[in-house]
This record gives sequence, C-alpha cells and structure tokens, in this order.
Amino acid sequence: MKSIFDQRRERGGGTREAGPDRATVLSISSHVVRGAVGNRAVVFALESLGHQVWSVPTITLPWHPGHGAGTQIVPDDTAFEAVCRDLAGSPFALEIEAVITGYFASKAQVEASAGLIAALRRTNPDLVYCLDPVLGDEGRLYRPPEVLAAIRESLMPLANLATPNRFELEFLTGLGAHDNGDLIDAARTLGCPQVLVTSAFAMLSGSIGNLLVGERSAELAEHRLIANGPNGGGDLTAALYLARLLEGQSPEKALRLATASVFEIVARTARTGHNEMALQKEAASLSHPMAMVQMRTLAGAKKR
Repeated sequence: MKSIFDQRRERGGGTREAGPDRATVLSISSHVVRGAVGNRAVVFALESLGHQVWSVPTITLPWHPGHGAGTQIVPDDTAFEAVCRDLAGSPFALEIEAVITGYFASKAQVEASAGLIAALRRTNPDLVYCLDPVLGDEGRLYRPPEVLAAIRESLMPLANLATPNRFELEFLTGLGAHDNGDLIDAARTLGCPQVLVTSAFAMLSGSIGNLLVGERSAELAEHRLIANGPNGGGDLTAALYLARLLEGQSPEKALRLATASVFEIVARTARTGHNEMALQKEAASLSHPMAMVQMRTLAGAKKR
C-alpha cells in the first residue's frame, strides 16, 4: 500500500498557494523569546525552505530551561481549546496540508490538538501529521505522567511520522534498547508508517546517528558527535525531515539532507562557542547542506 508520502511524490508535491512543491504547515509547540528551539527552530526552518507556517504556542519562555529558570506563560486550557476549534472551523483550514507538534504544557492541550488534527484530516484525508514527542532525554522525563499518556494515546495513532529520541522511544513502547536492532523492533510497535529515531546507536566511533524505520526498511544516517552542542537539534531534525518529505523527496534523501543540515549548523555554532543554534547566520545550511553523512541500510527487525 502506498503511503501519503509516496502519493505526494507522484503528484509532484503540494498544489496550493505555498508553491508547486511547498505545503502550508501548522506547527504547535513551545516558543522562546531568545534562542532557536521549539517553534522558533521549526518555523524558521520550514519558512527558509519555502513553506508557509501557521504557529500555535503551547508555552512561552524567555529562553531554553537549560540556561536557567525563567517565567513561563502558559495559555489557559479553555482558551487554547477555543483557538483549536477556531482553526478547525475556519475556511482557511483548507490551506493546511501538514501539522507538526512538539512540546505540550498540559493534557488538555494534547487532547485539543488531537481534536484539531482529526478535524483537519476529515477535511483533507491527505493531511500529513508529524509527531515530535518532546517527553525527555538522557533518562529524565520533562513532562508529568498525564501529558505523556495523552501524547501516547491521543496523538500517536494519528501520526504519519514520529520523531522520538532514543529515550522517548523506549518510554513510548516500554521496550529497552541496547542496539539499533532493538530500536527497529521498538519503532515498529508504534504502528506509525515512519519513525525517525534521533540519537540512535552509531556504528562509527565518536559518532551519533538518526535511524529511520519504515514498514520494511531501516536507514541509518551517521555524523560526528559534537560535544557541548546547542539545544534544539531534535526540533530542527523533525522540521527539516518533514519539509523534505513534503517537497517530494524520498525518505532516504530526506533523512540525508536533514541530518547533514543539522550537523552542519550544530558544528558551526559549537565552533563559535554560542549556546543557541545560529540559524540565521547558517541559513544556507538549511537549504544546501555540504556536510558528508554516512548512510547505511540496516537489516530488518531482530527475532525476539
């Protein structure tokens, strides 16, 4: 059976006002005043590649929490739900061809977003939904249990594409992962046509990988590990991979381009000593990355 992405490539990409190969994307995630994480990274990346983006903030922060405590502005759940209803019922909703979600501040936000995505898909059955489950990293969960459960139960069944990091995949599936074979097995239990696992196991020393798991294939893109790199690489990877698929690129090429862009930007930012990705300065890396990425086709899931 052909996936939505296969069908889109055959049609030559999008057909609406954003351009012949550019979709209008709705992005629902966090907003920071300073920095390049959450919606700041997602919107800039998508717009740099020619996509029109609608942005809904789930929380506003002065900066990434890793830089220190700061005031949090969280929209009232009732107001957030009302905005989602407005969008779902708007005549402009016909323009939306894809949705990407990231950080959520409450269970109600997750459920309202799920309702919005379902409504948009009733209008446009070809709607593409990318779930970037911002749950935690390196053994630490960021969100309370009710938010985590809502993401797993309400959003995951709607996703055409999920982009968890290795820890998030283990949490979502309840399966431990000691190698890429374990990650492939776990990813395929999600029931999602494509799962892009960031921070996968690399085969080259001193490297890290992005593992793309499809129904019958698995591709690993490796690059050198950047010590003390800036935050936001996962947000940027999800946005760029989605953008390349919406352009009509194959999953393998989309993976290579997204991985090369993020590695290039993170490496160049790290060399300057800055603690936020220099997206504006390195915008050329979003559209035409030059970094070399090691691509490998992996065997299918292991027998348990």
